[in-house]
Amino acid sequence: MLFPSDFLTRLEYLSIMSKRVFRGQLLAQRRTRQTGSGIEFSDHREYSPGEDLRYLDWNIYARHGDLLIRRFQEEQDLHVWLLLDCSRSMNFANGRKFELARQLTAALAWIALADLDRISVLACAAGVVQQFPLTRGRERILPLMQFLETLSADRHETRLQESVRQFLHRRPRPGIAVVLSDLFDPYGFETGLDQLRFSGFDLHVIQLHHPLDAEPGLLGDAEIVDLESGRILQTTITEQMLAQYRQLFQQHQLSVRQYCARYNLGCTQSSTKAEFDALVMAMMRQSATS
Repeated sequence: MLFPSDFLTRLEYLSIMSKRVFRGQLLAQRRTRQTGSGIEFSDHREYSPGEDLRYLDWNIYARHGDLLIRRFQEEQDLHVWLLLDCSRSMNFANGRKFELARQLTAALAWIALADLDRISVLACAAGVVQQFPLTRGRERILPLMQFLETLSADRHETRLQESVRQFLHRRPRPGIAVVLSDLFDPYGFETGLDQLRFSGFDLHVIQLHHPLDAEPGLLGDAEIVDLESGRILQTTITEQMLAQYRQLFQQHQLSVRQYCARYNLGCTQSSTKAEFDALVMAMMRQSATS
């Protein structure tokens, strides 16, 4: 089941941890603020060191000791763009990669929506194939989950560069862009990520792989199907070929880490054995210490 019965409860826990323990640094640390510039009171959020003390709610502080900033309607909220890979390789081995990617998408969207930010999800393959429009408010999580449930990972091969080009053609407001993919892009993943960086987005890459991606465990005569292109290869797999494959896979993983480190981007690499909430917690810890 994509969203188990306790899914919303687990999302709420992640939201609380993001705000109270890590002060929402995963998503909220780069929000553009105009706190106090508006007229109509909207909500509270936790104080972050260095902010103007004039906008603290001193009544709440006097009663409860909580440091909360008053938010007004004119505060510029953060736009969070979630680019979800829907290519065929995400459906490998019963679709666990795609399932985990959609759960992560919902979790990150919920954290942003709970903090009054705006989110949009773009389903990508050879281009942008579907979009959940830019939205705001906690009540939008159920329509988003319904949208994610309707998606399928049968959208041909990955072309991140083309997907990003189509996304930028829509003139989105810069904010946080999260790419959720295995990054098995036959055209290379770097150019697409470059386009997001050059356009002013704060970028985080979540790269997922199935254990069989890393260790296929095949020997002897086999029919190999490239899920991205549909090409079929009849071959005999030897130990030497397996060793070469493992080396290529590790080089691919390393290239993603090196790219993200070079440009100081957020990078999360994980096997599909992980649970979505454990991964989000790990991302928050990484953000809190960076």
